[in-house]
Amino acid sequence: MSEESLAIQTVVIGAGVVGLAIGRSLAQAGHEVIVLEANGRFGEGISSRNSEVIHAGIYYPEGSLKARLCVEGRQQLYQYCDQHKVGYRKCGKWIVATSDRQVENLEAIRNGAGRNGVELEFVSGVGVSNALPDISATAGLWSPETGIVDSHALMLSLLGGFEDAGGRMVPGAPVTGVETFGHRHRLRVGGDMPCVLDASNVINAAGLGAARLAQEWVGLPESQKPRQWLARGVYFSYGGRHPFRNLIYPVPEPGGLGVHLTLDLAGQARFGPDVEWIDNEDYSVDPGRVARFTDSIRRWWPGLDESRLQPAYAGIRPKLTGPDGGVSDFRIEGPEEHGVDGVVNLFGIESPGLTSCLAIADLVTAKLR
Repeated sequence: MSEESLAIQTVVIGAGVVGLAIGRSLAQAGHEVIVLEANGRFGEGISSRNSEVIHAGIYYPEGSLKARLCVEGRQQLYQYCDQHKVGYRKCGKWIVATSDRQVENLEAIRNGAGRNGVELEFVSGVGVSNALPDISATAGLWSPETGIVDSHALMLSLLGGFEDAGGRMVPGAPVTGVETFGHRHRLRVGGDMPCVLDASNVINAAGLGAARLAQEWVGLPESQKPRQWLARGVYFSYGGRHPFRNLIYPVPEPGGLGVHLTLDLAGQARFGPDVEWIDNEDYSVDPGRVARFTDSIRRWWPGLDESRLQPAYAGIRPKLTGPDGGVSDFRIEGPEEHGVDGVVNLFGIESPGLTSCLAIADLVTAKLR
């Protein structure tokens, strides 16, 4: 490592909600930390393009990292928002069945959630009609622990806590390559002020770019360089008034959770996401997809006014399995998994990454002890 470089103890790559939570946790644990962000501001990637839902932990396989970190993270996140005055609302969520066949699926969903420590209430069709008179449903499940959060305010709070603990975020600083030599890691940083950093610890929380960075990482075992697929989901906003105060999800169908209704803290409704597999990052929203959205939504909300649906935004999920690969878990791998001192890679951090961010940060911090 003869090339001149700047020495730093710990580098976190990526200033999304997960990277900021990790940076804060490590700084509070006594690390000298910088967070490098390729974009000009924090949270401009996956973290700014999600539904802002605080998930209860319903659908994830028992024993998976997603199940454990979602439940732990949800509890931590509500407490954090109370303590730091971050806007949120525990609005609850309905999962509604629109046929007798789907009613049978509700019990399986309820049992799976129960194994994750999440209690759901089964409600008959009459009960759903009383609670949601505008919804057409044969039965439903009520999730009281689901909520929504102001994700920008959350990231701003995490950044503040990180900086208060002595950390520093550097925007406009894309990491173009990493080389590992023994117990040290050399990071090549681009942008307006390119440099080389010599770090003891590197946390790869680069979101959509995490797998790509690992593929080119010199000194990382090949087994730790996963393939990644991209799944785009688009959202349509709903203009004007609507009758809902809770989130509404249909019973999941193969390929996703179905087009569902979420709310922001101002009460505006939006629908999505759908699932479309793409080869390259592309955040465009095709207005023509509104027809599919309309057909899906009207199965459970017959009164939908299609003319009030407007293209909103798109998000992209980094998937570790393709269209036919089934459910994939988070991969959060430290020295115990890959044998490289001081490195933690985070792959496939999609939903419920926002909900899980504080629990993920705790896990990463523990892996570097």
